[in-house]
Amino acid sequence: MTRLQGLAASRGSALGRARVRLPLIPESGEKRVAAAAVEHELERLHRATESARAEMRELRSRLQGALPAEVGEFLDLHAMLLDDPELLAALDELVRSKRYSASHALRIQRDRLAQVFQGMEDDYLKSRLDDLDHVINRIQSFLHKRPGSMKGLAGEILVCENVAPSELAQLQSQGVVGIVSSAGSVLSHSAILARSLHMPLVVGASAVLNKVNDGDVIILDGGSGELVLDPGPADLRQYRARQRELAREQRELGRLRAKPTRTTDGVEITLLANAESQDDVAQAHALGARGLGLYRTEFLFLQRNHLPDEDEQFRAYRDAVLGMSGRPVTIRTLDLGADKADRTGLVMGNEENPALGLRGVRLSLAKPRVADTQLRAILRASGYGPLRILVPMVSSREEIMAVRRRLSRLAAVLRNEGHEVAENIPVGAMIEVPAAAIALECFIDQVDFLSIGTNDLVQYLLAADRNNEAVSELYSALHPAVLRLMWQVLETARHNETPVAVCGEIAGDARMTAMLLALGLTEFSLHPATLLEVRRAIRAVDLSSLRAQAPQLLAARDRRGIERWIASTAGN
Repeated sequence: MTRLQGLAASRGSALGRARVRLPLIPESGEKRVAAAAVEHELERLHRATESARAEMRELRSRLQGALPAEVGEFLDLHAMLLDDPELLAALDELVRSKRYSASHALRIQRDRLAQVFQGMEDDYLKSRLDDLDHVINRIQSFLHKRPGSMKGLAGEILVCENVAPSELAQLQSQGVVGIVSSAGSVLSHSAILARSLHMPLVVGASAVLNKVNDGDVIILDGGSGELVLDPGPADLRQYRARQRELAREQRELGRLRAKPTRTTDGVEITLLANAESQDDVAQAHALGARGLGLYRTEFLFLQRNHLPDEDEQFRAYRDAVLGMSGRPVTIRTLDLGADKADRTGLVMGNEENPALGLRGVRLSLAKPRVADTQLRAILRASGYGPLRILVPMVSSREEIMAVRRRLSRLAAVLRNEGHEVAENIPVGAMIEVPAAAIALECFIDQVDFLSIGTNDLVQYLLAADRNNEAVSELYSALHPAVLRLMWQVLETARHNETPVAVCGEIAGDARMTAMLLALGLTEFSLHPATLLEVRRAIRAVDLSSLRAQAPQLLAARDRRGIERWIASTAGN
């Protein structure tokens, strides 16, 4: 029996046989094909590229609404790279003119583009090299695929160097019960998706490829990051006990579907759902969400060559409103930027720093026709039930005022055209730019509600890209500056009697629930898959006791101090 330690990336435990997938080793040295074989080599390359493209399309379609938005955007970016005419033309040219093998051409083109990425000063764009590697590796894997090489995975634990988000759902459908990788980060796209799919995942187990062989029996604990090879009787008993506890926990969660979201001292807390599809809306409704706190509209714009018209958008927004049966639906206006996959020509493709560029409300104000089309569709949907409008990436009073003026004008036009438009549609701002949080008093009179987007707020406040593994240790919501700024926003909102929710990933992490309640949060907006866990956490705490301990939380000087506070309040 051997024990190995990795990083806990996705909770859950698994027992199974190991299926080892060694890293794909590219051809060493230069390899050329005969002149007569060039067309055949091109055909192999095209088939492999089309197979990777088809797999990506099928996966994106199958996972629509089942994955976090940033992972969907990640898949869209991979699909866009697979369709990039410059990349494809360069590969063809290397095979035709140099007579390189398809595999060697892929490696040459990857190295060329890697030099471009690595020469960039912006860390965000440098991190996109990982996306390029995933795409090239997908093509390589189809190029060298041996029929049936990864068949029969049911009941097995995949042991690999790394796993791409695009593989996870497929592996789960094939019966893989857990994954352990020698590389990777707990903040990676793969880890986020694994948590959403409830797939046990351990990353960063550096010795695993040297210690594990095909067929070895492994116990994987995604909650602690521990791996047990060739487990003994005591290990198996412990595993079965964990499984029984997990089954009991799932039964308890199921009973919470119809229960109120109320603390032990009788305070009602509002749980809203994040959504981007009708499947999400249906799940939110079934789990008793009080409404949609964030309906993402980007899915209508991604992976297409033309912009959606007003009627297409209207139908999507109307159906979301109807799907919630009278519960409020918060529709976020378009939050696109150059950091997201877009083929319509709407966003700038050459921004030096897209995370700080023309995105969110800035893009909407710069593209008035596009904004007017979307706002008209949203306003028309307001005639079918309670609806709120959420404006992303706000940093100033002027932006909110400009949106309000546009809404007022468009509502009058629509009513003149005979459309039913609700009166007094609430307009809110996303607090994800530090300037908006710090200067909230300057524009809070212009909004009816607020939503704190912690994913972006954390990365902007800490200057740490959430998708860059090199700075993953720096990116954490458990930083004193993050907590103090969130508390400041919540206090300002409370004094102005303005509702405020948190809609980032932290809202769906039940381990953080007590901390957010202590800071003053009373509205959570989260992925439907995590709603019951957070409801259970809320029903287990005494809110007055937590609020009394908030000063100690805010006095913490570092992440460890915050983690100690969270541990001390567990089960409070």
